[in-house]
Amino acid sequence: MNLDAKTIHKIADLARIHIDEKQVDILIPEMNKILSFMEKLNELDTSNVKPLVYMNESVNVWREDVVKQEIATVDGLKNAAKHTDQFFMVPKIIEK
Repeated sequence: MNLDAKTIHKIADLARIHIDEKQVDILIPEMNKILSFMEKLNELDTSNVKPLVYMNESVNVWREDVVKQEIATVDGLKNAAKHTDQFFMVPKIIEK
């Protein structure tokens, strides 16, 4: 597949970028090189390759959740602009 100036302008419009006419002449061979490389990749036999979910074989290290009091409620609320005895008070931002 070879790109032309019309296709470059359409791609630029879809990407919401502005391209000068001078840049179009430079982009045509560069984007054609990219497409020819992609066509080479399509020639590879990937029938025996398992699809990847993650890039590496690492698994998560899980730990038990342990509840512990790291900071006292009074200390946590100390720098709050508005608060009650136990909670931060914030302005309502969601309307029904």
